[in-house]
Amino acid sequence: MKLAKASRRQGPPQAETAFPGAGGSRLLKTDVRIDETLARHLLEGGKLDKGGLRRAERLAAETSERLNLVLSKLGLVSDRDMAEALAAVLGDVVVQPAEYPIEPVLGERISPKFLKEMRIVPLADADAGLVLAMADPLDAYAIEALRLLVGKLVIPRVGLPSEVDAAFERLYGRGSAIDQIIAGVGSAEDEGTAADIARLKDMASEAPVIRLVNHLIDRAVQSRASDIHFEPFQHTFRVRYRVDGVLRDVEAPPLRLRAAIISRIKIMANLNIAETRLPQDGRVRIVIGGKEIDMRVATVPTMHGESAVLRLLDRDAVALDFEALGFDAETLAQYLEIIDQPHGILLVTGPTGSGKTTTLYTSLLRLNNGERKILTVEDPVEYQLDGVNQVQIKPGIGLTFAHALRAFMRHDPDVIMIGEIRDLETAQIAVQAALTGHKVLSTVHTNDAASTITRLLDMGVEDYLLPSTLNGIVAQRLVRTLCQSCREPYLATPELLQQLGFGTRSGDGVPTFYRAKGCTACGAAGYRGRTSILEVLPMTPALGQLVLRHTDGHELRRAATAAGMRTMYQDGLSKALAGVTSLEEILRVTREV
Repeated sequence: MKLAKASRRQGPPQAETAFPGAGGSRLLKTDVRIDETLARHLLEGGKLDKGGLRRAERLAAETSERLNLVLSKLGLVSDRDMAEALAAVLGDVVVQPAEYPIEPVLGERISPKFLKEMRIVPLADADAGLVLAMADPLDAYAIEALRLLVGKLVIPRVGLPSEVDAAFERLYGRGSAIDQIIAGVGSAEDEGTAADIARLKDMASEAPVIRLVNHLIDRAVQSRASDIHFEPFQHTFRVRYRVDGVLRDVEAPPLRLRAAIISRIKIMANLNIAETRLPQDGRVRIVIGGKEIDMRVATVPTMHGESAVLRLLDRDAVALDFEALGFDAETLAQYLEIIDQPHGILLVTGPTGSGKTTTLYTSLLRLNNGERKILTVEDPVEYQLDGVNQVQIKPGIGLTFAHALRAFMRHDPDVIMIGEIRDLETAQIAVQAALTGHKVLSTVHTNDAASTITRLLDMGVEDYLLPSTLNGIVAQRLVRTLCQSCREPYLATPELLQQLGFGTRSGDGVPTFYRAKGCTACGAAGYRGRTSILEVLPMTPALGQLVLRHTDGHELRRAATAAGMRTMYQDGLSKALAGVTSLEEILRVTREV
């Protein structure tokens, strides 16, 4: 017999409720006691302020909901902080991703619909009782209902809501949520007439379409995606998430909802839904799982309708720390020597999406000691930094990089960050700023550090200015890091070592590398997270002489390597040997030249 749906009690239970956990029986007298302990824990841990607590307590009293639910709904405490606080209060630990089962537990007896509604995933049917991962481990109704169904003790454990939801979709079917949301929704095409646009706007404002778009965004955040791609084709509507730099297909809505979904996204970003012939850009801020997410929206017309890309910017997920970014001790020492110089230009180079801006933001945090005036001009401003004056360019009204930089000179800055040097005018102003005693940080799109010098010369920068103003160049790429729960070691063959150019570097023993395998902790991908591989090129007198002779990028690179520069490829190999990433990842993004 499967569990039937019943009326769920929202108010706090008055009787004593037993919550047996991993450490034994946990007896919670009343929800009032729990709320008091939880509030004190969050306040002492700096996860909540007193004003937010008073606001949540007032709302909890009005709605008869428990404090933990109200705090999460208001976005005052993130899901992870709440889960860790609940675990501490209940004497438990948060369920880890690897603890979720491979197959459903008691799947033939418990209704998936009930589990989804209550946000529960059974972990194990043990002799001691049925172990549950619960997004809300204080839900006495759900616990009692499952106890009556299985006829044994129920052991609730604290699950991170996003991980509970992800495990549920993996175990009980990913398509059910979308099918339920879109049931009964009609269709509309963006033909461009007033009637069509009105119909489209109505559909985009309907609850099912709103829930569908929110569901896709929520799943993307749970999957740690950096971008969501909505791509219409002749016979399909494709949705893909970029996770750890790699695009993955996810279950997409039917083609008939293409126009309504794109219109909903445009409404969220305050874009013109009637304009389907030109690209548009916008921005929206949303709260998901208690976290504030900045979302950059870009649309472009294609052959089969508008395509949209949503870039998800979660500041809490970005570690502005050099070690977390992939700088080892040697590379960091070289980099800090460059940025600590009193004036001059530091350039970070690499393709789009290689982490250049994050490196510069981390550098600004180091320089932002309260004694310097720091100004940035960016396109767009991705993250707001306290104490840093940030300017977003607006080409439509003439506020370009060059225009903003000319204005900066009248504001007495010590440090200037330029989002990107794209043209000669911007490059010349950066050089002049460096010559007049300013520290300038910027990015350039080139393949490696040495070719950046060639790029600046091609722009038209005078060769004699570069040795005196350019302090150094950093090139970087992002590679996926291996899942530490399932990576597999293997010994490199002599043929592989020769191919990799190890030769004399292999030492006495055979080097051990690691390969991706896949497990529940990483969603069967074998990788989880990303790190940087880097090369740091300081401007030396010898290199300056080569620049004055207009030596090409290959010669500059050979000279820098001979002088001791460790290339991105070599940095990647050292990270592969350390088990941080795999050889396949290194070879995917770079090669030895």
